[in-house]
Amino acid sequence: MAPTSERERQPLDFPSAALPLLHDAQLRGNVRHATDVIQGKRFRVVAEMPDWQSLREAGRQVRAHTLDYLDVYLEQFEQRCTAAGGHVHWARDTAEANRIVLQLAQNPTGRVIKIKSMTTEETGLNHALEAAGIQPIETDLAELIVQLGHDKPSHIVAPALHKNRHQVRELFVRAMNLPDLGDRPEDLAEAARVYLRQQFLSTPVAISGANFLIAETGGVCIVESEGNGRMCLTLPQKLISFAGIDKIIPRFSDLEVMLQLLPRSATGERMNPYNSVWTGVHPGDGPQEFHVVLLDNRRTEVLRDPEARETLQCIRCGACQNACPVYRQTGGHAYGSVYAGPIGAILTPQLALMERGQSLPYASTLCGACYEVCPVKINIPEILIHLRGRVVTGRPSYLRALHPEAMMMRGMQWMFLSETRFRLAQRFGRIAQRPWIRRSGWIERLPSILGGWTRTRDLRPLPQQSFREWFQARPSASTGSHSTLPPQVSSEPPEVPHG
Repeated sequence: MAPTSERERQPLDFPSAALPLLHDAQLRGNVRHATDVIQGKRFRVVAEMPDWQSLREAGRQVRAHTLDYLDVYLEQFEQRCTAAGGHVHWARDTAEANRIVLQLAQNPTGRVIKIKSMTTEETGLNHALEAAGIQPIETDLAELIVQLGHDKPSHIVAPALHKNRHQVRELFVRAMNLPDLGDRPEDLAEAARVYLRQQFLSTPVAISGANFLIAETGGVCIVESEGNGRMCLTLPQKLISFAGIDKIIPRFSDLEVMLQLLPRSATGERMNPYNSVWTGVHPGDGPQEFHVVLLDNRRTEVLRDPEARETLQCIRCGACQNACPVYRQTGGHAYGSVYAGPIGAILTPQLALMERGQSLPYASTLCGACYEVCPVKINIPEILIHLRGRVVTGRPSYLRALHPEAMMMRGMQWMFLSETRFRLAQRFGRIAQRPWIRRSGWIERLPSILGGWTRTRDLRPLPQQSFREWFQARPSASTGSHSTLPPQVSSEPPEVPHG
């Protein structure tokens, strides 16, 4: 079925979306500061773990094994959840998932409370609820900031990471009519707490995400830092948990690994303050009606690709975003998807079957920082290269041959195959670059297709003399001396200090 969420209908062009954000100094400063803080905390708590690499490998094996037997564990989850009094619903795509939730969310108050769920962002559930006359109320502080500001999330773990506290204070003053509100973190948290308290006590339906679905018990696990999730999971009469089919883990004991990897990678904490696990319903305790909506939305298509299937190992910690030099310059909005950063660059195009987001695999320097911090060892750089290949091979053969980049690479190959042509190209390059060299000595702008490189960076010009030319022209070349040191460099060994 065709996707229906607004975000899925929008084209994705990373360069066009990123360019205005590169000129937003406030946003870039906010993103860099937030990611620096999280990375610093992560470094400290990871350094405490002598077995961190072994823990990463254990997490990778758990997730890889789950994907190998995903059908088995999904069926087991359904059986155990149903036996505990829950109801499991299967959704092929975003339209079916939203339709199921809309049927379940009907209630006399016309409201539902929500605890953070990236999967509902993926399906555009909030827009679907509002169109049906149901008001969704985000209870996670960052999600609330995004909702009140009619904004979009920019980070998997910290959706409002692109806002600073002064901007949040201005937003709360307008949305909550609090002219005397301070801008200290505790002031903002108290304002949100008062705003949400009545909603917790009067709304009968809650919608949650899920960090993990436990096949062995049929249980659902969610981790959070504020306690709002705990309120959503205990006070309403009906609870709807919304999760992708990739959130399954086989055993309850696997949480021992995951709940060490996730908080350290996501927020730089040893443990999340609130770790909730619930299974089915219990008379007189918590929600008396429990539903789980399992979303495919082309995840099974990703699973079929042996070179990219490890994308589904992701536990949504956001560590790759914090480490990515591209994300740190643009923030998350440039990716045009709820999944930003390196994980978004590989997940979004695959969920769209390479019909959208074809520029995202190129939104990377391939530096490997994302792989180094990934707690479950997803080789994101290799998948990016694989997806770039799929983008190219997906074009008609005549377009591949005439693509400017392909033509340039064939020209480079022709040039490098001949020493004479290579030397001529160097001389031509020195002449051709002269109009573009500025007083600073750098090339600040190149024409046509080459301008993409200098749009956001300066380029050092070609030197007037290559190393080969200098080597052949040096005085020692005519005297037969074997010295190969450049001018003004002493050939005497340094004096060894006496101790």
